[in-house]
Amino acid sequence: MSPLLRIDDLSVAFPTDDGLVEAVRNVSFDVESGEIVALVGESGSGKSVTALSVMRLHPANTRITGRILFEGRDLLGLDRKTMRSVRGRDIAMIFQDPMTALNPVFTVGDQIVEMIRLHTDTSKQDAWKRAADLLELVGVPEPGRRVRQYPHEFSGGMRQRAMIAMAIANQPKLLIADEPTTALDVTIQAQVLEVMKAAQEATGAAILMITHDLGIVAGLVDRVQVMYGGRIFERGTVDDIFYRSANPYTRGLMASVPRVDSRRGERLVPIPGAPPNALAMPSGCAFSPRCAHADERCRAEGAQLTPVAPGHDSRCHKLVEIGALTAAEIARGDAVGEVTA
Repeated sequence: MSPLLRIDDLSVAFPTDDGLVEAVRNVSFDVESGEIVALVGESGSGKSVTALSVMRLHPANTRITGRILFEGRDLLGLDRKTMRSVRGRDIAMIFQDPMTALNPVFTVGDQIVEMIRLHTDTSKQDAWKRAADLLELVGVPEPGRRVRQYPHEFSGGMRQRAMIAMAIANQPKLLIADEPTTALDVTIQAQVLEVMKAAQEATGAAILMITHDLGIVAGLVDRVQVMYGGRIFERGTVDDIFYRSANPYTRGLMASVPRVDSRRGERLVPIPGAPPNALAMPSGCAFSPRCAHADERCRAEGAQLTPVAPGHDSRCHKLVEIGALTAAEIARGDAVGEVTA
């Protein structure tokens, strides 16, 4: 069976006065029904641009190539009216900042009711009841009263719960969550993630999670796509990424965040430098200016995604040097080979 979502050779660029910003370059990955896939990486790596491409929410002058197949249908080929029927019904998005995503002049209930009635023949009375039930499902206290309140009357965590309620209102097949716990304290983050997991289990939806928080990845997702400079640099299961990483960039991310299993006195090691400028990408590997393993080949020639184990791929010329593969495996060619990226 084909995956629920297949992104195939997606490239996204934005024309500006200073030149063409290549935000996403030749990205490919799948999301299966019912699974949770994470896109992780530093700010500017192309995570949110990829997610917004699935929703077709980019400006009209955006240059997009490749295919975005949802249940076998290419979303990039749909007209605006058809795409509007997909957006919110089959695919829904939980945005990063609920205070700007929610309309301040309408009650929370009004906005959930609009989402329900836009895609179904539900009566207004039944839609309001459904809105209150959804708020209760995501853990908003006194939903019958809260449904009549405005966004500014909700706390940050409650607003995010309301966004989740709106996203799952029509039981979509795919939820896209763009940094859903940004600006929330740790306790509220955990509660919001629990709500998302419960909502996913209740609806059977797949989730595409956009985040830079590796703690979220460890506790929630099934597979991980690590992005840098608009490309996927490594992909695999959570265990692959956390315990068997085969990419210097992923290893740098792991070394720069605290871990509960760290030895006492062990220092965090930040990645030197800054992410590349999308207007002037390095000619070779985008990570080469910051990579301790980089040589002339890395600076002149970009690497391809290479399998290092079943379901685990890495974009790096130095797979032997970093211990991801042995020289014998490289020589035999039975463990490596270019894959669709």
